Amino acid sequence: MWKRKELKIKAKQVVKKNYWTAIIVCFIIALFTGEFTTSTVGIWQMDDSIDPNYVMKQEDLVVNNEVAQEKIDEVKEEEEELNEKKSSLSDIQLKLLEIVEANVNNITKSLKYVLRIWDAIELFGLKETGLGIGLILLALIAIAYIIILAEPLRVAGRKYFIEARKEDNTKMGVMKEVFKKGSWKNVAIIMFLKDLYNLLWYLTIIGGFIKRYEYRMIPYILADNPKIERKEAFRLSKEMMRHNKWKTFILDLSFILWYSLSLITFGILNILYVNPYMAATVTELYVTLKNKKTKESEEILVTNKD
Repeated sequence: MWKRKELKIKAKQVVKKNYWTAIIVCFIIALFTGEFTTSTVGIWQMDDSIDPNYVMKQEDLVVNNEVAQEKIDEVKEEEEELNEKKSSLSDIQLKLLEIVEANVNNITKSLKYVLRIWDAIELFGLKETGLGIGLILLALIAIAYIIILAEPLRVAGRKYFIEARKEDNTKMGVMKEVFKKGSWKNVAIIMFLKDLYNLLWYLTIIGGFIKRYEYRMIPYILADNPKIERKEAFRLSKEMMRHNKWKTFILDLSFILWYSLSLITFGILNILYVNPYMAATVTELYVTLKNKKTKESEEILVTNKD
């Protein structure tokens, strides 16, 4: 049975021995994949929104016709109501809300470009065909970027932290293993399917939350073995997370104070410590669950031989 405190102690040691490189790795991942959404605004977040009415807020993009104006006024009214509710919250409640919003954005980021297509459909309805087509093209380019580069880069980040456990001053070069011929394509496909399945499960609301934790170890499994078969990657993650989903959720929650402190420092603390610390902690969890799984498999083999 693993304990949060033990994982964090080991993670701190890994970060200490690989401090500056770990910071750079996490910063690159934040910049190009948006994984650490409270750290920096990278190319992932620019002009993004999980709000289907995002385009309707951009008044300068929509011809000022009666239907469009009604839609814009409706969105503005919703925003004003939301701002009124926020104004009644205390400073602590607002900080907690910002943390929740940042993490919801991180969980649902694969939805953002799908919803851009929804925006485009709305534009077609407003007879803004050119803007609609342009938005669909941008969404498709973004989705391709996610599949081909962003998700494999996230796996490469896991590869770095797995290797960082083994030796001091681990070089960033270990990340290139994920992008080798025969590995890159497989990693991209499996990560895409993971995101797709998770997205579909979110339609059931609670199912998406459960599956998010069930699939949690897939990027680490791919980092360890980029050529693994899809079914095997999903099977291993499911088995490793059995009876560990709730504890992992609590592990994530245990960083909430760090995130609160980071908001006070405008994300600087995340960049300089929290991101590497959390990444190393979850890596320790993966290694612990992997070793447990390996031990159980060996015990089964011994039992069968007897």
